[in-house]
Amino acid sequence: MKRLMTGAAALALMAGAAQAGDLTLQLKWVTQAQFAGYYVALEQGFYEEEGVNLTILPGGPDIAPTQVLAGGGADVIVEWMPAALAAREKGLPLVNIAQPFKASGMMLTCLAETGITDPASDFAGKTLGVWFAGNEYPFLSWMNTLGLSTEGGEEGVTVLKQGFNVDPLLQKQAACISTMTYNEYWQVIDAGLTEDDLITFKYEDQGVATLEDGLYVLEGTLEDPEKVTDLVGFVRASMRGWQYAAENPEEAAEIVMENDETGAQTIEHQTRMMTEIAKLLEGSDGTLIEADYQRTVDILLAGGSDPVIEAAPEGAWVSTITDRAFD
Repeated sequence: MKRLMTGAAALALMAGAAQAGDLTLQLKWVTQAQFAGYYVALEQGFYEEEGVNLTILPGGPDIAPTQVLAGGGADVIVEWMPAALAAREKGLPLVNIAQPFKASGMMLTCLAETGITDPASDFAGKTLGVWFAGNEYPFLSWMNTLGLSTEGGEEGVTVLKQGFNVDPLLQKQAACISTMTYNEYWQVIDAGLTEDDLITFKYEDQGVATLEDGLYVLEGTLEDPEKVTDLVGFVRASMRGWQYAAENPEEAAEIVMENDETGAQTIEHQTRMMTEIAKLLEGSDGTLIEADYQRTVDILLAGGSDPVIEAAPEGAWVSTITDRAFD
């Protein structure tokens, strides 16, 4: 039942809006449906209702969210947990405050003509396209799990440093490339290949999936009570935005398009992306589940002589923000 707002409550809300807490969010990549929840929440006024004045900064190939955060250019970043934990071990005190994405969208997409049917037996001797800038960590952990060297040779794999495109597969420079279920895979399809031309290996299916697109701040931010209050409102509004986007993918795609200053996106691709993103959100209210966190840590530690992280992190996540946001 909708409750009518009293005059006093309305005045309080107006006062809160007038003193809105400023927050800046740095995205992991360019404006696209991968971040639709934040743009939708902004468009729908959800942040304003929480007294948060949010600025969204798009990312790109030359933007490292962790560096932006370390330099004071943002209050919150969207980052994959492997990159965040690796940065934390190197001295940057990153803390996960919320985890909108429950599942991983990462996979390797291979040409069926290569004859690859099983990673354990068929990757050896092949060239695989891999994203870097922090995105390589899940792949490296997977190869370590398979016992495959990434230094090449018949008993290992040759790593092709992949740009953020699908050209290496289309030009047959690699047997497989890194793709996301919601983005690059469909770029391959749009380029003219069919699903029968491809074979995919999802990290989730291979048991090596790590958490993606979490929300991170610096430890010092959590020592500021006013910032904490702003973060509670930010997370609550963001998850409202994600729920709305998942339920209204076409409208969410249109909102993303309105915020894309590059003009490079299409409504068809963004709508399809949002539909796929919704699958990764299923089962999440934004709260980080400890078992999911531990799975990611265990995978990253299982690197033999060259693990992504060398010790189990301490203090790398908190539930205080989501506890307050969803109590």
